[in-house]
Amino acid sequence: MTTAAPELLTVPEVMGRLKLGRSTVYDLIRSRRLVSITIGRARRIPAESVRKFIDHEIEEAV
Repeated sequence: MTTAAPELLTVPEVMGRLKLGRSTVYDLIRSRRLVSITIGRARRIPAESVRKFIDHEIEEAV
């Protein structure tokens, strides 16, 4: 059985999905509201982290 690797997004991809600017995405990463990893000099955000962020924000809004 193989396990699917998590989908990793670039900062511009996250910007597009959340309709936010670059600074805001980096602020979310800095404040640990979005999980990210660094591979070399590249910053990557797991797609699951984006989904969890959205779900959390929806729960807080209700």
